[in-house]
Amino acid sequence: MRRLLQIAILAAGLDYISKLLILNVVQLPLIGRIEVFPPFLNFHMAWNYGVNFGLFAHDSPWTRWVLIAIAVGVSVFIAYWAWKERFGPWAQVFAGLLIGGALGNAYDRIRYGAVVDFLNMSCCGIQNPYAFNVADIFIFVGAIGLAIFPQPKKDG
Repeated sequence: MRRLLQIAILAAGLDYISKLLILNVVQLPLIGRIEVFPPFLNFHMAWNYGVNFGLFAHDSPWTRWVLIAIAVGVSVFIAYWAWKERFGPWAQVFAGLLIGGALGNAYDRIRYGAVVDFLNMSCCGIQNPYAFNVADIFIFVGAIGLAIFPQPKKDG
């Protein structure tokens, strides 16, 4: 469980630092968009009030708190599952990434009222209109990792 906690703290910290840099150093909210390595990687400022791709985005403050509660609830569930099933090293890494990413986005909702999204990637003639962030990457990798590398059941 120590590894899971370390990875979760590292993931949340990297997400936090990336957003601080984007907001305060790069000042992307003022600029709006920066072509980094077009069309593959661009910085595009987006405040996400909903879940992925802006789904369930409403101006209602209760939506914000429901999404925070879901992120915290999922994080607690994953941590309990990892503890109960005695996850191995790789599963702890993936669970830590998922938890760190979820809590990173929950922190944004508490602090800013929305999630700070700024990464935009397009390729091969397909223009992606959506933005995401480092926490989203961690959530995706963590969830896929837990699905692909299932934990063996502990000895009974």
